[in-house]
Amino acid sequence: MLFARRINSGLGRRLFSASSAIQTPPSAPRVVPNLLDGRTVASSSTKLIPVHDPATNKLVCHVPESTPVEMAAAVESAARAFKTWRDVPVQRKQRVMFELQGLIRASTDELAASITREQGKTLADARGDVFRGLEVVESACGVANGDWLKGQSLMNLATGLDCVSFREPLGVTAVKGP
Repeated sequence: MLFARRINSGLGRRLFSASSAIQTPPSAPRVVPNLLDGRTVASSSTKLIPVHDPATNKLVCHVPESTPVEMAAAVESAARAFKTWRDVPVQRKQRVMFELQGLIRASTDELAASITREQGKTLADARGDVFRGLEVVESACGVANGDWLKGQSLMNLATGLDCVSFREPLGVTAVKGP
C-alpha cells in the first residue's frame, strides 16, 4: 500500500509520499518506484537493494539504486520547483506545513507500522520516531511567527557603514542517507 496524500498549496497539488511496500503479496515483493514531479516513476536500474523485515527476515520490497540520470532528473525537478516555491509567501508555505502535520497525525499508525516492518523497531519506538518527525513539522509550522526568516541590520557599524543581511532560500540540497 502506498501512503500518499495530496496537499493543495495554492500552487497546484503537491504529493507527499511515504512509500510502504509492506502489504504486497509475499510471492512478489514490489520494487519501490521513485517519486518525481509528484508522480511515481519506475527506475531503469538493474541494481536492487533488498529490504527485509528484521524481525522475520522476510523480504518486504526492493529499492532500486537509482541511476545517475535519474538522480540528475530529480535534481532538475527540484530546481524547477524551487523557482516558484521560493516566491510563495511565508503564510502559504506555513499552510502547506499545517496540512502535512494533519496528514502525519492521521496516518501515525500506518507510518509506524511501516517503520516497524522495515527497521525492526517495536511499534512503540516507531510511533516515537513518527512523533519526533511530527515535532520537526510543527516547528516548521511556526516559522512565520519566529525569528527564523528575519534578516538583521546593524546601523553605524563604522563611520558611514551600515550592515544589512537578508535570509534567502538556498535552493536544491540533497542528503544521501545510510
